[in-house]
Amino acid sequence: MSQSNQFSLLGQRRFAPFFWTQFLGALNDNVFKTALLTILTYDALSWTTIDTGLLNNLIPGLFILPFFLFSATAGQLADKMEKGRLARYVKLLEIAIMGIAAYGWMTHHLWLLVVAVAGMGVHSTIFGPVKYAYLPQQLKPQELIGGNGVIEMGTFVGILLGEVIGAVLVVHKPFGLEMVAVITIGFAVLGWLASLGIPNSPAPAPDLKINWNPFTEMVRNLGFSRRNRPVFLSILGNSWFWFYGAIVLAQFPLYAKNYLHGDHSVFVLLLMVFSVGIGIGSLLCERLSGHKVEIGLVPFGAIGLSVFGLELYFASVSYTATAAVDMTGFLAQHGSLRILFDCAMIGVFGGLYIVPLFALIQTRCDPEHVSRTIAGMNIMNSLFMVVAALLAMVLLRSGFTIPQIFLITAILNALVATYIFSLVPEFLMRFLAWMLIHTIHRVRTVNADLIPKHGAAVLVCNHVSYVDAIVIMAASPRPIRFVMDHRIFKTPILSWIFRTAKAIPIAPAKEDPWLMEKAYVDIAQALHEGDLVCIFPEGKLTSTGEINEFKGGIKKIIDRTPVQVFPLALRGLWGSLLTRGAGNPFHRSFKRGLFSRLELAVGEPIPAQQATPEYLQQRVSELRGEWK
Repeated sequence: MSQSNQFSLLGQRRFAPFFWTQFLGALNDNVFKTALLTILTYDALSWTTIDTGLLNNLIPGLFILPFFLFSATAGQLADKMEKGRLARYVKLLEIAIMGIAAYGWMTHHLWLLVVAVAGMGVHSTIFGPVKYAYLPQQLKPQELIGGNGVIEMGTFVGILLGEVIGAVLVVHKPFGLEMVAVITIGFAVLGWLASLGIPNSPAPAPDLKINWNPFTEMVRNLGFSRRNRPVFLSILGNSWFWFYGAIVLAQFPLYAKNYLHGDHSVFVLLLMVFSVGIGIGSLLCERLSGHKVEIGLVPFGAIGLSVFGLELYFASVSYTATAAVDMTGFLAQHGSLRILFDCAMIGVFGGLYIVPLFALIQTRCDPEHVSRTIAGMNIMNSLFMVVAALLAMVLLRSGFTIPQIFLITAILNALVATYIFSLVPEFLMRFLAWMLIHTIHRVRTVNADLIPKHGAAVLVCNHVSYVDAIVIMAASPRPIRFVMDHRIFKTPILSWIFRTAKAIPIAPAKEDPWLMEKAYVDIAQALHEGDLVCIFPEGKLTSTGEINEFKGGIKKIIDRTPVQVFPLALRGLWGSLLTRGAGNPFHRSFKRGLFSRLELAVGEPIPAQQATPEYLQQRVSELRGEWK
């Protein structure tokens, strides 16, 4: 099935005005914040006597404090109001805040600028739930991962440009401050103009009664999110990324100045490569995920964040140049490219980590509660980012160096990611499946969109190899309960994977009648709960490549729980190292080719009353016979 390019959304009214509204908001936020951080880092004495390191962590903390205080209220507003109208109100607020900031720039009034920082935090707090609740309303399910990728790319390109513009303009003599004041008001006005084109997006809960107490609503919001375990733990994973990013990015100004001995252009360069990396990683998600919400990318991203966080520490301690340099001079220093590469790769893996999490939260939470779920996520994000700012300040005051803070953050990331993935094994299962179909085999799916996204159903497939379940799992938009032979289920080491995936062990009646009956009870319970169940009706791996006779177990399952049955056929896997058959398996695999082409075809659903073993075998055989 052909898929439209994610960038084609930029030519459509349902996406483009919203994209530019978000882009200009991110751009303006960062022009303002970066200009303020830059002037305090490189010209602090003319503004304040407060410690610069303290301010570099305090100001980002003040920006995200409103997320903690007001996200619950913002989520209610986004569920109650039409989103285009709310976006326009938010952009008018931004114009007013930038007017206050302009007066602060002109009068050198630091604390007025700090108030504006908090005001922009309020602006972003209100807009946050609108942003992520708008996309699932306007985009098709197959467009969601690409749309999120483009939004994240645009956000971080906006961050990048904002950081560059803010850092460059504010030190420009003699009118740097004036230019920052004018351009931030200008971007706010452009954002409001872009918001005028956002199409009508009806409120999912127009009769919602607003609870104006932010603390009781915060507790209620988080309590609601906790009921959906995968969504809540995805929110925690998302918040952890913002902890990681906040603690690393907050160190960049002093890292560039004191460790790399660079001027403000070196600081800009670090931000640039990090932001470009985030944009690249976000856009790669659609290609690597196959136009579906692929949470297997999340562990991949987490691994990269730790690996390159550790590598940034080692690159930093290996950097020995002490001469004061600008951007050009820094690039000429030994070890500079290694540092920039590490920063870029942290960004790339951050994009691979964060985009699938956003998409999972959007697709698996209650449609009438999307904005409040996103608000709950923003509360968690803000809490994690405040803790990140406090931790960084404590570590700096305790004598830790900035490279050591990078090291500690990378180690913490590995520990937290391991904990989260142990609580939601689906992430690891999808990661293993994703790795298989992107390394050993080149896998193409045919009509995989027929696999139901909601409700109970049974999948039946020919049994070709030891990895059939993983291939099917990778193609499915949701978890699958696999029925497997009890002896394979008990295989050492692999048994943990099977238990984690909630596989259902089964045995022949002559071997263990109790276990066989328990398996049928477990299958009926899984279908009653609305799960997908997959069985291999042949009961064993093929040893010839041909389909064995389908056993009668499928009839017993359907008689107990009449649901639709979807025939599946694996094509091209026979003959690989992972199949069973006569002869040397390595010889078979060599003849087949290491990176052999594989297809998984999905057929039209079959009503329960027609799902006899004979008819199902015929349909699977027909699907398999279409291999070319």
